[in-house]
Amino acid sequence: MNYLFIHQNFPAQYLHVIRHLVKQPGNQVYFITQPNDNYIGGVCKVTYPKDERDNLNCHAYSVEFDHAVHAAAAVAGVCRDLRNQGFRPDLIIGHSGWGETLFVKDVFPDVPLLANFEFYYHASGVDVGFDPEFVSTFQDPSRLRARNATNLLAFEAADWGHSATQWQRSLYPPEMRSRITAIHEGVDTDIAKPKRSAIFKLPISGRSLSCRDEVVTYVARNLEPYRGFHSFMRALPQLLRRRKKAQVVIVGADGVSYGTPAPPQSTFREMMMQEVGGKLDLTRVHFVGRLEYKDYLTLLQVSSVHVYLTYPFVLSWSFIEAMACGCVLVASDTAPVLELLEDGVNGLAVDFFSPRTIANRIETALEKSADMQKLRAGARKTAVERFDLQKVLLPRWLGLFDDLVSGRRPA
Repeated sequence: MNYLFIHQNFPAQYLHVIRHLVKQPGNQVYFITQPNDNYIGGVCKVTYPKDERDNLNCHAYSVEFDHAVHAAAAVAGVCRDLRNQGFRPDLIIGHSGWGETLFVKDVFPDVPLLANFEFYYHASGVDVGFDPEFVSTFQDPSRLRARNATNLLAFEAADWGHSATQWQRSLYPPEMRSRITAIHEGVDTDIAKPKRSAIFKLPISGRSLSCRDEVVTYVARNLEPYRGFHSFMRALPQLLRRRKKAQVVIVGADGVSYGTPAPPQSTFREMMMQEVGGKLDLTRVHFVGRLEYKDYLTLLQVSSVHVYLTYPFVLSWSFIEAMACGCVLVASDTAPVLELLEDGVNGLAVDFFSPRTIANRIETALEKSADMQKLRAGARKTAVERFDLQKVLLPRWLGLFDDLVSGRRPA
């Protein structure tokens, strides 16, 4: 089988399925992406240049769509080159959000296209307007309607779609949901698993932390409001004042993945340190930046309490990986978290906007660590039964691929 994947940041969420496909005899896997240093043996990576244009001469609402069309044209050009070189895929899988899949069917009209529909924008009731402290640049409903143009055109250009959670799928109009399967990418629960003997070494001080320590963990790609960084930081003064042995390890960079950036020449980490830094014992608060995957899993394995907060938005892989590692989860009572989290069964739900409640629930989990074993077991059970890569989700992915290649309508 010949597979063609498309995503601007290779390998993105297709990592696990690609690793499986390249191991199967007779498979050929191509991946169209923007330039990066990531590598998977057996994958033929083909790049197109990132759109670096500024100050586009178009309406402000059309800027994102213009970039999407630019990406679509670049990807279509790569597809034509591959076709001219004799490559014809049996199946195309790609992310629709940045426009990359828009013109693919114009090059390979008879090849089924499975597109990732990750998020459909809404003017209210989802992420926009959720947190009044940080007003979104997309607060204008007309701008959001225009932003969905890529979503809608990509849907017309695809044979089928996938979304990571039922909630994300539910954001799309009913007529679109009928051709979108809710299927997560999966977590390797044989790697992401509890390990009571784990030792995590803090990068700067070199201090070692183990399961015998009180370790409170927080993880995000970037430290920003969409992932509740401000609420977490505001919970720390109370927590550290009451728990004299607690060590807080914060993973994440200072960029912006989602939402409005911090003010110029500043970061959200700097903003929160200005607000609460004077109330913290900074010998017990450790900003470790981004970690290698192995080190990140080790940190989850030594975690006493893992805090996950999010706007109603795309669910982070880290939430499921923390479940797989048997963490005691204190997580916001927001969608799509509540699609997985059952308060008192596999974690503890908490009000996103209440630092006091967040601190109280962390403190309770630390104080009653023996009672938390059932939550650890419940979290692990959820991850294994619903998100295990090899036993649950990889077979579903392969079945979805087979349906499309065979011309059958997927479930």
